[in-house]
Amino acid sequence: MNPSYNEREVLALLQNESTQRQGFEQVVRQYSEQLYWHIRRLVLSHEDANDLLQNTFVKAWINIDYFRAEAKLSTWLYRIALNECLTFLNKQRAEAKVSLDDPESAMVQRLESDPYFSGDRLQLTLQKALMALPEKQRMVFNLKYYQDMKYEEMSEIFGTSVGALKASYHHAVKKIEKFLEEHY
Repeated sequence: MNPSYNEREVLALLQNESTQRQGFEQVVRQYSEQLYWHIRRLVLSHEDANDLLQNTFVKAWINIDYFRAEAKLSTWLYRIALNECLTFLNKQRAEAKVSLDDPESAMVQRLESDPYFSGDRLQLTLQKALMALPEKQRMVFNLKYYQDMKYEEMSEIFGTSVGALKASYHHAVKKIEKFLEEHY
């Protein structure tokens, strides 16, 4: 995160065709790392996360003229990233020849063989617990726990009430606790 980043100034740059590229470069510098980790926690693979991050920024650039600044720029980017992840995960599930009883096992196996994964046994068990969650609970958990995102901002990303998001997070935490008790 760049402490000198000023969203108002960047939005002004984005609205002017002659400075749009300069403004977007600042957006990419500001949000690349946090979006990468958000995506990575959802898809697990470094290569897939990099591809989806690039897709997110490409879509944002193509559609920058449609951004109306009704929400924060980060909220808009997270929504694009979330949609990219959902499309990717759904496509991956459709292509995978995995058991219907354990559709996430292929992703866990990919994580275990990922040369960029440097976690210990507890971290791997936590990732398995996260993969066992329903997709929306996993996404809400990742945004709240890892990004410390406020429920109000998540509400804008998901188009869901704050109460529903709090319930999703609570259920996710309980399921993770239970999983860790049983498997660690």
